[in-house]
Amino acid sequence: MLKKLLAAAAVLVFASAALAAYAGAGIRAPQAPAAQSATRAERTVWYFYRVKWGFQDEFVSLFAKNHLPVLREEIKSGRLTDVRTYAPTYHGDGRADWTFAVAITYKDTATMTGPSNEDAIVTRLYPDQAAFKKEEQRRFEILDAHWDVPLNELTLPNR
Repeated sequence: MLKKLLAAAAVLVFASAALAAYAGAGIRAPQAPAAQSATRAERTVWYFYRVKWGFQDEFVSLFAKNHLPVLREEIKSGRLTDVRTYAPTYHGDGRADWTFAVAITYKDTATMTGPSNEDAIVTRLYPDQAAFKKEEQRRFEILDAHWDVPLNELTLPNR
């Protein structure tokens, strides 16, 4: 019992010392996100994908067949203003943690964060929902990772 009390006391002393060192070290608070430029309502989000080795062509084909037409319909509706797709120029370019990216520009913050009409568009464009869902499932099965990065456009001073 005495060993357990001494061990607990040692942990408390160590934690208190670490906390005091952290507080006294002048550690700064986390950086706040940059504010969106007030001069432009549009909002851009980058969607990154890391496709499993050997499946890049299949992924791009499924994206072009099943998702890009939906995005183009959202451009026609006015929800989106632009959609662009990217792949690294060279294998292992940069950090090499993505193999395909999509930049989607939304009309404004409300359309970026609000509900979309995607389900209705998918139903209209793809009457064979079973085949569509199977192919979309496959598109995500061949991914190692996927993440989204909403961007804030900065207006920097001219100097």
